[in-house]
Amino acid sequence: MSENYLDYFINNFYKRYKIYKCTRKSLLLQVKMAGRSTGSASGQWLDGIRKWYYNDAGFNKLGLMRDDTIYEDEDVKEAIRRLPENLYNDRMFHIKRALDLSLRHQILPREQWTKYEEDKFYLEPYL
Repeated sequence: MSENYLDYFINNFYKRYKIYKCTRKSLLLQVKMAGRSTGSASGQWLDGIRKWYYNDAGFNKLGLMRDDTIYEDEDVKEAIRRLPENLYNDRMFHIKRALDLSLRHQILPREQWTKYEEDKFYLEPYL
């Protein structure tokens, strides 16, 4: 990791969650150490960061999956065209429900949020 990117990440994390300066320094040390270590603890730590970022992005609160939010360039449009009918209908349902919820300024009940473990890259085989 480059030092500038690491400082940017830590500063934004610090500002967003109003972490005290001493905690910020220890968090910076943990991030640097996680980048260097190869043990399973760092894998769990990075998985925790991935889950936190996934939930913080907010699209899962609308019932969307990651592939529902992809920018549709020519390749993605072709992959969507190749989707089986049931996957295409699921994608359209997710997107329409998310649009409806965002127009009403609402989110789904927590038990209906898309979970990190349940999200899959359904467009990947068609790209």
